[in-house]
Amino acid sequence: MKSVYFDHAATTPVDRRVLERMLPFFCEVYGNPSELHKQGREARVAVDRARVQVAAAIGAGDKEIVFTAGGTESDNLALFGYLQRFEPGHFIIGSIEHPAVMEAARALNRLGWAVDFIPVDEYGTIDLDAYEQAFRDDTRLASVMFANNVIGTIQPVAELARIAHEKGAVFHTDAVQAVGSVPIDVQALGVDMLTISGHKLYGPKGIGALYVRRRPRVRLVPLFHGGGQERGLRSGTLPTPLCVGLGAAAAIAAAAMADESARLARLARRLLDGLRAALPETRLHGSLDRRIPGNLNVGFPGIDADRLLAALPELSLSTGSACSSAAVEPSYVIRALGLADADARAALRIGLGRFTTEAEIDFAVERLAAGVRSLRRADAAAGA
Repeated sequence: MKSVYFDHAATTPVDRRVLERMLPFFCEVYGNPSELHKQGREARVAVDRARVQVAAAIGAGDKEIVFTAGGTESDNLALFGYLQRFEPGHFIIGSIEHPAVMEAARALNRLGWAVDFIPVDEYGTIDLDAYEQAFRDDTRLASVMFANNVIGTIQPVAELARIAHEKGAVFHTDAVQAVGSVPIDVQALGVDMLTISGHKLYGPKGIGALYVRRRPRVRLVPLFHGGGQERGLRSGTLPTPLCVGLGAAAAIAAAAMADESARLARLARRLLDGLRAALPETRLHGSLDRRIPGNLNVGFPGIDADRLLAALPELSLSTGSACSSAAVEPSYVIRALGLADADARAALRIGLGRFTTEAEIDFAVERLAAGVRSLRRADAAAGA
C-alpha cells in the first residue's frame, strides 16, 4: 500500500452517492432558492428536502434546522447568538471543547462575560459535580461537546442538559464528531442547540447546520445581517448544492449507522489489539467504551508523535485537532486528562472511516510498530 488515510476526524471524503445528488444543482437547477420563478422554486424544494433529511437524522423538526457555512459558524451562532441577547453575565463550557467553542468563549470573555471551563477526568469525561457547582444565578448557557474531536470520548449529554435546565440555563452541544456516528435524538437528550458539519459525515465542505429548539423557543441574535434568509438567523443566498449534499450525507449516514458503527468498532479494536501486541506499552487516551467508534488516540512513551508522522509518510494521521494552529502544542486536550507534556507530545489520533478496510488496519499496525522501533533505535544510538 502506498498511502492510507486515517484522519477521518479531521475530514471525510465526499461519498460518491452524495456527489451524485449534488451535481444537478450546479449547472441544471441553479436558481436562487429565494426567488419565485421555476428555477428558484425547484431549488427551494431541494433545500427544503435537505432540511427535512438533516432534521430526521437527529430527531428534530425541519423548522429547527438553520443552514450555516459549517461547524465553526454554528458554534459561534449558538454562543454569540444566544448570549448577546443579555447583559454580560456568566456561561459554562467544557475544558476540552473544539477551538470554535474555546475561542468564541474567550472572545465573549473579553466582552465582559464570565466563563468557567469545567475539568474532565482521566478518560475525558466532564466532572459532573464541578459542572453543577459552577452554575450561578446569572448563568445563561452551558456548552459541552457531544464527542471530543481528539480523543473521541462521548459525554453524558442528557444529564448535562438536564442540570442546565434545572439551573435556568440553555444547553448547546457541538455534535460535529457524533452526528452520523452514534444515535442522536435531540428530544430525548433535551438539548436546546446542536452543531452539525457536513464534511465530517461524507458531505461537502462549506456547509453545516445548527439545530435550534422551537418549543420552548430558543431565540438568537444573528451574527451578520442581509436578506434575512434562514428565518432571519443566517442571511445570504443558500448554496443549494451544498445543502443538498448535507441532506444526502445525513440520510445515508442515518440509514447505515448501526452496521457501520459496529464495523468501525471492530476495526478500531483490531487496530488497538494489534498495536498492543506489537508494542505492549501502547497507551489509549480517552474512554475505551464511551467513545465514537472510529476514533482511537494512542501514545507510545518516549516517542515524539510529530517525528513518528514524518517517518511514516504512507499513513495520513494527525496529532490533534485539524482546526487549531500546529503551534499550539502539546495538545490541551491530552493535558486536560492529567498527562504530562511529554505524554501529550506522544499522542497520535487515528480516525477510521467508511472506506477503511481490515487490510489497511493491519498495514497501519505494521508500519506504526516499525516506525516506533526505528525511532527508539535511533534515539538509543544517539544516546550512546
